[in-house]
Amino acid sequence: MIPGGSTLLNPLRFRRSQDFYIISIIELNCNDSTLTNKQWIIKNCTTNCLNTIQLDSTVQTTSSELYIPARTLSFGTYELELTVTMSNYSWLKAVSSVYVQITPSGITANLVQLGTSMITSGHQQDLKLDPGTYSVNPDEDTFDTNVNFDCSLKNENLFFQI
Repeated sequence: MIPGGSTLLNPLRFRRSQDFYIISIIELNCNDSTLTNKQWIIKNCTTNCLNTIQLDSTVQTTSSELYIPARTLSFGTYELELTVTMSNYSWLKAVSSVYVQITPSGITANLVQLGTSMITSGHQQDLKLDPGTYSVNPDEDTFDTNVNFDCSLKNENLFFQI
C-alpha cells in the first residue's frame, strides 16, 4: 500500500479538508491466469475497527486505488482494507490495511487587507455582521452566513464595564 507503514496506534494523518489517495501494488505469482476480485472496505475505529461504514458515492475505487474526497470522512481513525480474492480459488485471498486519522484543518484568520482585526462601529452606525464574507470553515461543505440580531435599543446609552 502506498502510503504505507501505518498502524492503529500510528495512523497516517490527513486533514478533513484534504483529498487523499491510497494506492496498492498487487503482484500475482501464479501460472494460472485467473481473475481476481478486489474490494475496499472502510472501517471506523472508535474502540476497535469492527464498524464498517458505507462507501459514499463520491469515494472512487478502482482495482488498486482508493480516492477519498475532502470532507467525506468525519473526524476519527479509520482502517482502509483491501481484500484480493482469486476468482477460481475463493479460499486464496490476501488482505492488506492502511490506518488513517482524519484531523481538523486548523483555524486561519483571513483579515481584510489594510483592515482591522476586530469589530468596530461608530456612534449611530449600523453594525453589520457578515461572517461568510471573510470567514470559512475548511472542514465543512458550506458556511451558514445567516445571522439574526435584534437591536431595538434606540436612544438609550449602553455602558460596558471591563
